[in-house]
Amino acid sequence: MQFRHVTLQVKDLKASLKFYEELVGLKITNQIDDGHGNQIVFLSSGGTEVELITSKNEPAPGATMSLGFVPESLEDTLAKAKEMGFEALGGIFSPNPATRFFFVKDPDGYRVQFMQTQI
Repeated sequence: MQFRHVTLQVKDLKASLKFYEELVGLKITNQIDDGHGNQIVFLSSGGTEVELITSKNEPAPGATMSLGFVPESLEDTLAKAKEMGFEALGGIFSPNPATRFFFVKDPDGYRVQFMQTQI
């Protein structure tokens, strides 16, 4: 079985798209306006997708999950996050010599982790 996508209910689609396109580096793969007040956008860097949904009938839920991404450079991504106004939650963590990561909250409060590991 293949994992297809994760869905996030968002308040401000424009702000969320800016975060996931500019900071995370995902590209839009599909956009849907269902004509009933729901806008859906799929983004991906290949493979599994992030689905963003905004709806006039459903507010964004509480942020009770996190997403993880592997950037080319942890330091460059952290610098770009700060430029965009997103502060690392607690700084860079290193639970062991081979793993480093940090978290930021996206525009809807979802925790997004950027991680690098060495094999």
